[in-house]
Amino acid sequence: MKKLFLLLALAGITVSCNQPVKQQTAAIKTDSTQTGIRVVDNGNVAFDRYFSDKTMRLDYDHSGNSREEHFAVDRIVSDGPWPGSRFVLIDKLELGSYFFQVIDKESKILLFSRGFASIFGEWSETPEADKTWGSYNESMRFPWPLKPVSVILGKRDPQTNKFKTIWTADVDPASREVNPADLVHSNTVDIIQENGPASEKVDIVILGDGYTKAEMGKFKADAKRLSAVMMEQEPYKSRKKDINIRAVETPSEVSGVCKPHPGVFKRSALGVQYGVFDSERYALTFDNKTVRNEASQVPYDFMIILINERTYGGGGIYNLYTTVSVDNKYAEYIMVHEYGHHMGGLADEYYTSSVSYEAKDIKLEPWEPNVTALLDKNNLKWKELVTPGTPIPTPWNKEVFDKFGYEVQKQRDSLRQARVPEEVMEALFMRQYRQEDEFFSREKFRDAVGAFDGANYTQKGLYRSQLDCIMFTRHMHFCKACQKSLVSVMEQYTAKAPVK
Repeated sequence: MKKLFLLLALAGITVSCNQPVKQQTAAIKTDSTQTGIRVVDNGNVAFDRYFSDKTMRLDYDHSGNSREEHFAVDRIVSDGPWPGSRFVLIDKLELGSYFFQVIDKESKILLFSRGFASIFGEWSETPEADKTWGSYNESMRFPWPLKPVSVILGKRDPQTNKFKTIWTADVDPASREVNPADLVHSNTVDIIQENGPASEKVDIVILGDGYTKAEMGKFKADAKRLSAVMMEQEPYKSRKKDINIRAVETPSEVSGVCKPHPGVFKRSALGVQYGVFDSERYALTFDNKTVRNEASQVPYDFMIILINERTYGGGGIYNLYTTVSVDNKYAEYIMVHEYGHHMGGLADEYYTSSVSYEAKDIKLEPWEPNVTALLDKNNLKWKELVTPGTPIPTPWNKEVFDKFGYEVQKQRDSLRQARVPEEVMEALFMRQYRQEDEFFSREKFRDAVGAFDGANYTQKGLYRSQLDCIMFTRHMHFCKACQKSLVSVMEQYTAKAPVK
């Protein structure tokens, strides 16, 4: 298990030039040793009593390696009007590997909270993090406080699954070190669908990377096409009236983005690149502030970045963003699958097939809502969804499926090494898709909700709720456990004033 070492980071005292004898406390005082702060949780507070209708964005640098993490405030700025609910401010879902709370500095009353995952969190699990340091810029966004607040950052403890405080920062919104000015934007905004005020809807912003000014028509068409596909999937289809989608045009000087593995190097407007963490098809951007600045032109809760590329690729990080290559044959699948990670905190349900089984010693329940270690099968996460009469765990012909999957994986690895044209890889994926259809059609519990062994990169010992799901294969539907999680998230953003 990894041990977390804490950094003590203190901001200095600044002196006003106009009043040289008067010391003024800095806007930000940070401390990673204050793990015993008493937080008073009275539930959701009255928005207008504690906040104004603006978004505060606290940018910070997150550095370290696989053994320790360090934090430093970068800047605090306005990120436009507050887009979220004014009535559901406390995150009761508590998903993600990190969790932050905003409390009133004087009374310690909890004002706002959100769970999230991060690029640093993923990177720290890679072999590179065992050998060297990394640093990533990140942001926490919350309603603009009227009075000084303390921001408390927690990380999920691998021993207990509970969030443990690793950093705090005191923020005075009236300080000169906090910039309340909004950016002046000039980019074109395309309304994909608009169903009401941001405070009562799930607001999605779509940005594009690797599109030149001459390709803005293509960007708009891609945004409409992929949005329409997503809105046809449940649970979005039934909740379409609860969702706003806006696209912000962000033209690049070059067409396409950086792809280091095949030696294609470019610098696009948002800095998206393939090959993240040396995974050839994993595409992210590390230019957090640029992306946030562009997105702030419209109210947003969730973000999608379209990549103007044919090469299969994308990514999705909980409460950060989704990326998707738009010209690949499987762009629609990538869009829906990766947005499931981003919005719902969903785990991948697939795993790497091999010819032998070795069960991991799993002692802790995963935080993701769609997978389970089945440590207590009488309290299954999705027990209210289980089909009556379905055995737990649920039998399926896993050995035959895994043998087929192992052969496909060998072919895929061979084709990638040979750097074949994209259509050759797409043809392999289509053959796999058809064979899986045939395989699932013969399964006794193919439509049941239960607990199917094999999930979250683990061949044995972690379970998914249904035989198939878009988080498991490329079939375009979410299992019922995934749908339940996505609906729970949407309800946090669409809550209206309670009826008196």
